[in-house]
Amino acid sequence: MIRNFLFSLFFFTGIRLISLIFIPAIILPKKVVLFGGKIMGYWASFCLKFFLSTKIIIKGEENIIKDRKFFIAASHQSMFETFFLQTIFDSPVFILKKELLLIPLFGWYLKKIGCISIERNKISKENLGFFDDIIKHINSSDRPIIIFPQGTRLLPEDRVPFKKGSSRIYEKLSISCQPVAINSGNTWPKHGPKKTNTNITISILKPIEPGLENEIFLKKLENAIYSELNILN
Repeated sequence: MIRNFLFSLFFFTGIRLISLIFIPAIILPKKVVLFGGKIMGYWASFCLKFFLSTKIIIKGEENIIKDRKFFIAASHQSMFETFFLQTIFDSPVFILKKELLLIPLFGWYLKKIGCISIERNKISKENLGFFDDIIKHINSSDRPIIIFPQGTRLLPEDRVPFKKGSSRIYEKLSISCQPVAINSGNTWPKHGPKKTNTNITISILKPIEPGLENEIFLKKLENAIYSELNILN
């Protein structure tokens, strides 16, 4: 419990401090804020290693797409991946729930770096324009989009069907998908105490190239990520 307390104390204090230091970045070029995001990712990694004796393993870096546009579909078990994936991929754009944009200061940074928000389980004017925002981003930038196709953070053993948002992105954009499996919930669960002396593995899987039918793509993506999570668990 003491190690959990120290982790939370130092991690969240550090995140707040980084946010305060980068306040001037709100009026500076976007790349300055993106650099701050990377620092937060490395800070999360440091706190996990130092306070919880967590080993972070990255598998499959050779699978990272480098020569064309793509989007990332990652499993979601923890707050960890929302920070650490920024250290692996080049300036990613997160698709996230709208409530996160309302967090003072942190939400401003998310807006600054171009994160795309959606209201979960609602039909709204913003949601209807959701894919227009994604298409506009892909056409104007080489920054990859990250989507969590499970929709929310889940327990490591949960195997819910993937939501159709990722297949719609795949269809509308006709770009490759980079699947990523992360077993972070075994260390940093959504609820309850964090665990010590564990491994967090980020497994970057082989890309799924464009051209598949929606349902086939979604099933292939789901099978790839869940099969890898079964191995990691």
